[in-house]
Amino acid sequence: MSNTKKLVISALMLSMALVLPFFTGQIPEIGNMLLPMHLPVLLAGFMVGGPSAMTVGAIAPLLRSVIWGMPPMFPKAIGMAFELAAYGFVSGIIYSKSKKDTKAIFISLIVAMIAGRAVWGVVTLALYGIMGNVFTIALFFTEAFVNAIPGIILQLVLIPLLVSALKKTNTTP
Repeated sequence: MSNTKKLVISALMLSMALVLPFFTGQIPEIGNMLLPMHLPVLLAGFMVGGPSAMTVGAIAPLLRSVIWGMPPMFPKAIGMAFELAAYGFVSGIIYSKSKKDTKAIFISLIVAMIAGRAVWGVVTLALYGIMGNVFTIALFFTEAFVNAIPGIILQLVLIPLLVSALKKTNTTP
């Protein structure tokens, strides 16, 4: 894939990450459950590879925070920037080294989702420490998994369908 095509697709995924939360943003609880910014970043991993998708993931929450104030920069957007960067990087790297079949899509996606949440947990622990707050293991599991179940299901259903459809159009590497 040419660098120009990667740049254009990365820009499209970044713009989607900025816009999708508006569809759920009027009800923050819904947005926190559906994780709309995660979808384009994960998809970018499959489409443009790890390094470009990592950049999309790192920029999206920070830019959205600067432009619209949501998510709040500290600690939410900073933690999300690390989390989404990990999603993009891991999904892209694992998929690029795979057979690129359906099994590879799910493996790349699941590993990326676990890695991203682990990175988010470590960064959030550090940020909470700076703020003088306590970040417990129970809070980690609640925020990273329990509250995110609808978004996790959406990612596990939608991303493989989209990647499979994009493979048919030769849009994935």
